[in-house]
Amino acid sequence: MGEIHDGSCLCGAVRFRAHGALREIVACHCAQCRKQTGLFYAATNVKRTDLTIEGEEAMTWYAASNFARRGFCATCGSAMFWQENDGAWISILAGSFDTPLEGKIGRHIFCEGRAQFYDIEDGAPQYQKGSPGLSVAPA
Repeated sequence: MGEIHDGSCLCGAVRFRAHGALREIVACHCAQCRKQTGLFYAATNVKRTDLTIEGEEAMTWYAASNFARRGFCATCGSAMFWQENDGAWISILAGSFDTPLEGKIGRHIFCEGRAQFYDIEDGAPQYQKGSPGLSVAPA
């Protein structure tokens, strides 16, 4: 069956299981991600058909733009998902997995929106907006 990755929100009302290999972790520094999480959004992704969510009744989906929506637990407020409207892939916040993900951030996007109180010094590529081959909301 391949790789299985389980995770949940802080209170456990929403649980998920991702089947298959995960994409590298991408850190998004745009204003929306910064405001939702308080810093930046570090996420991987899987095909939506490879993700099972339990406790969906405890989830709230917020239409952050005409392009995508953000999923979070309505009970504890944990930010969990980002999905392009009708997209085949869904991003999962890297910190929501039960077992910490291995590896490092593969790239940083929307660095122009980065909060000025921190620097990005991990050596991963940095893009002022999106990056090649990655579906992101239009700037």
